[in-house]
Amino acid sequence: MSEIGAVELEIFHHLFSAVAEEMGVALGRTAFSPNIKERLDFSCAVFDRDGAAVAQAAHIPVHLGSMPLSVAAAIRDCSMAPGDVVLLNDPFRGGTHLPDLTVVAPVYLEGASSGPTFYVADRAHHADVGGAAAGSMSLAREIYQEGLVIPPVRIARAGTVERDLMALLLANVRTPREREGDLRAQLAALETGRRRLERIWARYGRGATMDAARALQDYAERMVVRALREIPDGLYEFEDFLDDDGFGYGPIRLAVSIRIAGGRAVVDFDGTDGEVEGPMNATRGITTSAVLYVFRCLADPSTPTNAGILRPIEVRIPEGSVLAARPPAAVAAGNVETSQRVVDVLFGALAKARPDLIPAASGGSMNNVVLGGWDPIRKKPFTYYETIACGMGARESADGLSGVHTHMTNTRNTAVESLERIFPFRVTRYGYRRGSGGGGFRRGGDGLVREYEALVPMELSILSERRTTHPWGSRGGEPGRAGRNVLRTRSCDVELPGKTRVMLGQGDAFAIETPGGGGYGQARLAPVEEGQ
Repeated sequence: MSEIGAVELEIFHHLFSAVAEEMGVALGRTAFSPNIKERLDFSCAVFDRDGAAVAQAAHIPVHLGSMPLSVAAAIRDCSMAPGDVVLLNDPFRGGTHLPDLTVVAPVYLEGASSGPTFYVADRAHHADVGGAAAGSMSLAREIYQEGLVIPPVRIARAGTVERDLMALLLANVRTPREREGDLRAQLAALETGRRRLERIWARYGRGATMDAARALQDYAERMVVRALREIPDGLYEFEDFLDDDGFGYGPIRLAVSIRIAGGRAVVDFDGTDGEVEGPMNATRGITTSAVLYVFRCLADPSTPTNAGILRPIEVRIPEGSVLAARPPAAVAAGNVETSQRVVDVLFGALAKARPDLIPAASGGSMNNVVLGGWDPIRKKPFTYYETIACGMGARESADGLSGVHTHMTNTRNTAVESLERIFPFRVTRYGYRRGSGGGGFRRGGDGLVREYEALVPMELSILSERRTTHPWGSRGGEPGRAGRNVLRTRSCDVELPGKTRVMLGQGDAFAIETPGGGGYGQARLAPVEEGQ
């Protein structure tokens, strides 16, 4: 391996990251659904010939941290010739939850006989993949109720889409035209990535390109080791709780101990509750994603995010726990809700070592809302899915931001105009939930209020957290307010649980109030100036 200088390393970091970014642009511009086209609920990344991450776009942490396991499953289960694409969503083979469809393609730069030089992959959340409830994000007791499970299979061979497989997939979803459009957009993004890698290869050559990919992973490892050395050696423990599993069991304990020593860390989730009946179970990949995210946050902002991040970190997750569930456990909310609480429990432990560095807990929920049914005007079924922002936790240097997506999510809020143009409901209220952030020397950010009015009868599914527990404050700061879900009918208002599935009649409304972030430090009066 030749020596890669600092300037060359930075150039290749930008080049590889730009490949993933351009893949994302292609996917977002060509997708059909608002969830992908406007909320940008997708992620793209580049992997080396062994399936280890080289670079990613600034997309969604919970997607990107677990995507290497999907790439590994695709490589293991399917031999991929030039032009082949493998599709999968199985959460127990590196996926997250069933609506997240992942496509993986090899990039041959030295000829077919030498094997793939790189792999490109993207993952996008589809608004429906079948199952018992519209949107495939609802209360379920086993994964088969959540939608169609897809093991690693070829969706394209030699550049041609497998029509039989596409037909099978589209026959099992509520919105087939939209699903096909989104999936073909994912395939187009892979082609964009392949062409961009060919350009890098042609300009810089084999040696420099391959050496740079390895050097970027080594550099990321060194940066995380440096960050760990700035944390005092010791054992740091914390616990936090999920509200419930949607079927009456809760609170659900998540526990962690983090041992820091000599620039390395051992993260042990021993003491965490076992897997539960409802969909709050997370897979090992999701939990590992949260660990990667947290330790990446500790490193210098210029650190590339790739396989090197986790090299100095040993992750221990009890098999069969709610953080390493086994099939056929329901997992729809493990990806979106449990991942957020894993971040909270990890930051809670690290705050004992570096309270100056770690913020208070953010809202801690992605506040998943699914609306679906039959649109009599457009004469077709519809499903709509979105996550709604919370308040950010405060930190030593600043108040928390209000109404932003934090930690394991990184999507946009969907524009009201877009929703009302496409779907048979209207948004009658949307704004900050004033006063929901925790007080303190620095205040936590406020959550949001969003209210939907059904113009036709439709199904509503909610998967939300921090409805009975509160985002914790740090160093004496107050906790953020818990969230609320309210059904408004003509006769009364009914408070809904954090996880439920109900029918809305025409004219009914649903209001969601998202949690605020925790405050930081004890509140104190500003000093009185002389002469006042």
